[in-house]
Amino acid sequence: MNPVNLRAVGLGAAVTVAVLLPLVATARPTGEPARPAGAGARGDAKAGDLLGGLGLVPPTPMSPAPATASPAPKAPVSPERVTHCGPELASPEGAEAQTCVLGEGPDIWARTYYRNATGRQLDAFLTLMGPAGRTVQVDCPVPAQDEPGTCETPRERAGGEVTAYAAVAEFAGSGEGGATPLLLRAGSNTADGEGS
Repeated sequence: MNPVNLRAVGLGAAVTVAVLLPLVATARPTGEPARPAGAGARGDAKAGDLLGGLGLVPPTPMSPAPATASPAPKAPVSPERVTHCGPELASPEGAEAQTCVLGEGPDIWARTYYRNATGRQLDAFLTLMGPAGRTVQVDCPVPAQDEPGTCETPRERAGGEVTAYAAVAEFAGSGEGGATPLLLRAGSNTADGEGS
């Protein structure tokens, strides 16, 4: 190889290294080529021409993958509560009550809401009456205080619709032996619309 050709090859290699070395050395981790300070659109065009001339394609920044929305977990569906209540009643002595039959899923029970403003302790007897003569009764002591309270029967497996059941709460004086006067009777509405 003659010295002129050797000099031309060396000069070509030096130019190639001089052009590619700054591009490789200043490459960013994101894959975007670094732009020298002060380089504008013209500098970008020159870098693209050089890389294209060498058969290389300038890297394009990667766009993030679209986030896929996962469906929200479905909350468990709780059974709807059905309430069948009679009217709110009050006695002249100061006892107030309202009695209801409640159903939720396969369960049914009776509840009475009361307030005792008589100034003495009372006894309440809450009875749930179902189809085929089934009856559940509980005793509830009612303290001598003018605060709202509740009393309820245990839950039973339903033998029909809530309207097939009836409940009644009876309030009487406490500890008066056989002479306990009935102060108030509050019942749920029955299936035919009658209230107690």
